[in-house]
Amino acid sequence: MAIYAFPEFDGESRRASRIYASARYPSRQEGNVFFDSEEVPNLKYADEMPLKLRSFYSIVAFRPSHIFLSRDVLGGKPLYYGSDMSISSFKSYIDGEVYEVMPGEVLKIDYTGEILERKKYVFEDVFKVGQADVDEMVERIISSLSSYKPGVGCIAFSGGVDSSLLAALYDLPLVSVTASKAEEEWLREAAKMLGKEIEMLKVGEDEIRDAVKTVVKTIETDDFLQLSIAVPVYLTMQFAKTLGFTEIVFGQGADELFGGYKRYETMDKYELEDALIRDLKSIGDSNLVRDSKLAYRSEIRLVTPYLSWDVIDAALKIPPEYKVKREDGRVIRKYILRKIAENYLPEEIAWREKKAIQYSTGIAKILKRYL
Repeated sequence: MAIYAFPEFDGESRRASRIYASARYPSRQEGNVFFDSEEVPNLKYADEMPLKLRSFYSIVAFRPSHIFLSRDVLGGKPLYYGSDMSISSFKSYIDGEVYEVMPGEVLKIDYTGEILERKKYVFEDVFKVGQADVDEMVERIISSLSSYKPGVGCIAFSGGVDSSLLAALYDLPLVSVTASKAEEEWLREAAKMLGKEIEMLKVGEDEIRDAVKTVVKTIETDDFLQLSIAVPVYLTMQFAKTLGFTEIVFGQGADELFGGYKRYETMDKYELEDALIRDLKSIGDSNLVRDSKLAYRSEIRLVTPYLSWDVIDAALKIPPEYKVKREDGRVIRKYILRKIAENYLPEEIAWREKKAIQYSTGIAKILKRYL
């Protein structure tokens, strides 16, 4: 359940006399601070935490006079609290009315449940949109991606440019889950081209059907699009966990930062720039809350190198025409990322078009028959 806390009340004052709290991996506890972030949060900067902690995070800290709650401005890690003063990474663990700690929010609640202070930071407070020298930004992106030091982890491998570049940069094995024979063949071929070991799990209708109930409960929605993405992600995390891995690297964020979605093809550079920023701002609600909850359920750490603050900063300063490029009568999505990748990958992989995970794995097709 990741972070979870609930109070014991003094019957007369209706003040919480005791708080029971826990943090299950990948979340952590340091004293009275419970958090999911790459760094241990420094409460000296509590009032400005979204500005000071340069990563996705959720924090619950029990202070003498109040409970401190906060999330990063992109909202990558879920956090909720209830009218009964319970706190959790999942809505379903809270009795009474549920409230979400919003992205970029800093919240202080006293031990009767009264809100003492609420601040809200936004995307523009943390990330500065502009344009800079493209070659310099590319160097920053490569430097940031290369700086990640893997633990006991693996890479969720899709055979596309996003995960293949990470596979080339990190000395980690690959894991994949698919229901598609054609994709299985390509994944094995791509792994061989990269000189990498790959662990593959072939799933069918029974495994997918069995996963649905747990996934719906975990992501706390039965929206078909969310479910069709969540099922292969969950199966991949579970597979990685059974293999003994404690971390799993995903390529999330590459589409929003570098122009990967099909809908971007019809936009001019002004529309594209607006759409990229809009999609990045909503990436927590659209994607990462779902994936974080799946990671909590699987008790595995989700790693997203493309969404490090340094990569985001640099990618925001690359003009949109370098992301979706029109060349020789065709539209090339993620052009600048492919140019980076061709220095590390075979051309066939660097420039290969990739379907969304729910379609490439064949899982969405099975779900449509089942649901």
